[in-house]
Amino acid sequence: MPTNMITADSAGTWTLGDLTVNRIGFGAMRLTGSGSAASDRVRVVGVLRRAVELGVNHIDTAAFYFSPLRSANELINKALSPYADDLVITTKVGPGRDPSGEWLPLARPDQLRGQVEENLRQLGRDHLDVVNLRQHGLDSVAEHFGALADLRDAGLIRHLGLSNIRPQHLAQAQAIAPVVCVQNPYGVDTRRMHDQFVRTCGEQGVAFVPFYAIAGDGREAGGVAANAAVHAIARTHGATPAQVRIAWTLSRGPHLLAIPGTGNPDHLVENLAAGALRLSPDELASLE
Repeated sequence: MPTNMITADSAGTWTLGDLTVNRIGFGAMRLTGSGSAASDRVRVVGVLRRAVELGVNHIDTAAFYFSPLRSANELINKALSPYADDLVITTKVGPGRDPSGEWLPLARPDQLRGQVEENLRQLGRDHLDVVNLRQHGLDSVAEHFGALADLRDAGLIRHLGLSNIRPQHLAQAQAIAPVVCVQNPYGVDTRRMHDQFVRTCGEQGVAFVPFYAIAGDGREAGGVAANAAVHAIARTHGATPAQVRIAWTLSRGPHLLAIPGTGNPDHLVENLAAGALRLSPDELASLE
């Protein structure tokens, strides 16, 4: 599909608390990974700056997005500081490293302040716009989410969200403080058992922000999962399969936010152009 002059506002906006964002944003996870697109620091910084020039005002990151060579947060700081007033940076806490360097799938509640402060330091901010609690193996998120709510009350965090959750976790968190977004794996052929939960978030005014929406089962590898219906629609529109997957994500409701990530400037332009791709009812039905 043509990509000239299509910017991140092509799919409309959504509000995270009192922060208005374009529905197509940018995910920073792949900026630190292996592969040619992510290996060139100068190119990655250029992609971040170009994303903002093209209207991206929602960037998803985390202090635990890092490799032996680079940190996503520090790349964002390098590329975009001083930050535009309308730029919303969403980060996540929960996973991390202990003092010996061992991977922690989930920090204790009393360790979350240190993770928040690390994000503040790396990003060069005095507060964080949105912080998602990424849970792992919890029956209840109440204690962890309560610790973040305390940090919100202290002024370190503006809004709170959840990541990698089961449906019951949303109500547990909402009993403590407002939840502005949920980040879960979801896509054309990924976790479709959560269709109803996605609708529930919309009914409650909570943004749903899928990850692995393009890669599907490819996940961090960055590939696009094979799907015959996706490829057929892509051929019809002269689009890429990734663009069709983004367009499908956005079609699920006005509260769906896409955060495709890339270290490739051409893929950035293609991803943003997907916001202008409208799938017909028959095409959407074929993806069901």
